[in-house]
Amino acid sequence: MHDGWHDRMGNDWGWSWIPMMLVMILFWGGLAWFGITLLRRPQHVGPAHPTVGSPQPTRLTPEETLADRLARGEIDPDDYRARLDALRRGTDT
Repeated sequence: MHDGWHDRMGNDWGWSWIPMMLVMILFWGGLAWFGITLLRRPQHVGPAHPTVGSPQPTRLTPEETLADRLARGEIDPDDYRARLDALRRGTDT
């Protein structure tokens, strides 16, 4: 009797299950690798390249940098005045 499924092979699949198993393992392994790669990828906070109208970061002048250091407590007021005088003497000449 011919049922279309076995076509003279009976239930004997032979070695054909090995390549099918390997393909299945490769498929699921590749899918897991792809998902993990997407999860570990660094996320961008903003655009990679600033647009034309976006404000550019401004550079502080030496005096502003010195005032910022004083405000953060990195230097004391006497040190601030001495360094500010040295900056102004160096730029006036």
